[in-house]
Amino acid sequence: VQLQASGGGLVRPGGSLRLSCGPSESILAINVMGWYRQAPGSERDLVATITDDGSTHYADSVKGRFTISKDDANNTVYLQMNSLRPEDTAVYYCKGDIVTMSDFGDRYRYPEVWGQGTLVTVSS
Repeated sequence: VQLQASGGGLVRPGGSLRLSCGPSESILAINVMGWYRQAPGSERDLVATITDDGSTHYADSVKGRFTISKDDANNTVYLQMNSLRPEDTAVYYCKGDIVTMSDFGDRYRYPEVWGQGTLVTVSS
C-alpha cells in the first residue's frame, strides 16, 4: 500500500493551501496519520498528527494556522494551511499507520507508510 500526497504549489505570504493524502488502494483503517515537512538543508520535522478518534497534535510553529482533518469514508487526511509564511516552504510528506485486510479477512498493519512528498513554496 502507498500513500499519495497532493496539493502543494506556489503561494504568496499570507495565502492558503490545502494538502491531501490518501491511500493508493482500499484500506481498512488509518490508526494515525501525520504530516511532516523538510526544508532544504534541514531535517524532516513533524507538523501535525491526527488519530483514529480525531485527536490532533500540532507543532508550535503551525498552531493556529494549520488544521489537520480526515475523511473516514475515503481514508483521506487533509492539512489546511492558512497565513502561510516563507519559513513554511518545504517538501511536505504524509505518513500513516495503516491497516489493510486481505480477501481472506487477514488484517495487516503497516505502521510507517510514507507518501511521496509535495512541494510548498511560499514566496512573493
